Amino acid sequence: MEQKKISSLQLFYVIVGFEVGNTVIFALGVGANRDAWLSIVVGMLCGLVLMFVYTKLSAYYPGDTLIQMIPKIIGKYLGFPINLIYIFYFVFLCSSACRNFGELIIGTILTKTPIVVVIGSFMVLVIYCLRGGVEAFGRMGEVVFPVYMFAIVLVWVLLLSVEQFNMNNLTPVGGNGVKPIVKEAFPHTIVTFGETIIILMFFPFLNNKQHARKIGMAVIMLGGILLIVNTIMIMSVLGPEIYSKVNFPLLSATRQVSIADFLERFDALIILLMVAGVFFKVGGWTYGAAVGIAQIFNVKDHRSILISIGTIIIPLAILHASSDVEHFLEVGRKFLNMYFHMLTQIIFPVLLLFIAFIRKKFNLENSSV
Repeated sequence: MEQKKISSLQLFYVIVGFEVGNTVIFALGVGANRDAWLSIVVGMLCGLVLMFVYTKLSAYYPGDTLIQMIPKIIGKYLGFPINLIYIFYFVFLCSSACRNFGELIIGTILTKTPIVVVIGSFMVLVIYCLRGGVEAFGRMGEVVFPVYMFAIVLVWVLLLSVEQFNMNNLTPVGGNGVKPIVKEAFPHTIVTFGETIIILMFFPFLNNKQHARKIGMAVIMLGGILLIVNTIMIMSVLGPEIYSKVNFPLLSATRQVSIADFLERFDALIILLMVAGVFFKVGGWTYGAAVGIAQIFNVKDHRSILISIGTIIIPLAILHASSDVEHFLEVGRKFLNMYFHMLTQIIFPVLLLFIAFIRKKFNLENSSV
């Protein structure tokens, strides 16, 4: 397994980019209507709790990834199927992010290009980067993240110029009560922050592990603030009705920008955001899956696994939904959020932390399970 290291700042860039990623262009918190931003606040607070769980697990097993620590906590016989679930989770989420990317690209700039070509080309780029190891991924994060931040801030500034921009679209705050906010936060917005469980696949390669918790908490805070501001900006332009009916609300809002009837059609900025965001998302999931598979089957170099993962992800991205509507509603909100995310992001980690605590408390590290 590689001995390369990633700096604290590089890991921060990569995981913030991973957390926010392509989420900024979607209707996050849509079930809470005009209080969508409040559901993100609730999700962020819960995300801080989850990050505490993740970093505490890492503190118990500082040299291990999630895949390595699971057998140490619950034994190799129970750990093996749990590890397989996590590998499938990483691969499936990677294919889902690729599908999102493909849908946006063929719906905007490459309308006559087969989606398999778009997704395949992007996966080749990601795998080429990841074959350089975690250091290469971290350095790419240093380059891509500032571009990503510049693009999103520029989009927000442009949205301020839209004639329909009106923050009254957010009022009355909490007008529908607390229930829709909490119902949307559990499970739909919390999973955005829970996906940062991927950070457990990077912590062993961090050059200063003492900063792990600070990085994790800072990731949740900055990512949450970015998503809250983004939702407020979109809602102020589109209003809650349109926000809830379009697949890519940030794209729809940006198309309203018209400066002096000359500067219009800033779709390219949204494409830039999507490409940068999906790079972090797909890169993180693919790296986690490759390292995990290498550790389960004792493969010395995970880079040899990357091409195989790519050949699985591309057809899976196309086959797991027949249309973009089915992908967003059936696969995303109804299946992933309700079942898969809850199991892998909350239930398993909390149980693992509890068992790990008992093992450390009663010095059971050498006992068999």
